[in-house]
Amino acid sequence: MTDPPKTEYSAAEIYALLPHRYPFALVDRIIDYVPGKQATGIKNITFNEPQFQGHFPGYPIMPGVLIVEAMAQVGGVVMAQIPGVEGLCVFAGIDKVRFRRPVVPGDQLIMTVELLAIKRLRFGKMRGRAEVDGQLACEGEMMFSVVDAPTSSQVG
Repeated sequence: MTDPPKTEYSAAEIYALLPHRYPFALVDRIIDYVPGKQATGIKNITFNEPQFQGHFPGYPIMPGVLIVEAMAQVGGVVMAQIPGVEGLCVFAGIDKVRFRRPVVPGDQLIMTVELLAIKRLRFGKMRGRAEVDGQLACEGEMMFSVVDAPTSSQVG
């Protein structure tokens, strides 16, 4: 008898799937995962994150590029587990991204990313939505390219 597919992932389990580390590990937990289709992840926004020292003093707002990166990392959980996808998933493009409300310390960002297409196991396209308290904060489409991960001799 086989185990049912995993639908939730802890931070440690996400770390096993994605290469991102502090300060760029931007997903705290996956709360819903449908293999090869979509994932929903959580990012708890806290005041002690490094970006808030300068963005903006006295009025901390999570930078939009980090919101998009967090959505992409949720998408990375989907891409990394597609059979035959080997390598590092990197951005190939972003389209139709819109920011609808600020994301501030104390917010819980809930991101749902859906796989729209995958080609030759090397390119993927996803649609992402990020919400806070049921209000849309960001949405857009992200394209991914799967590249060969560098070997230890190629890195600094």
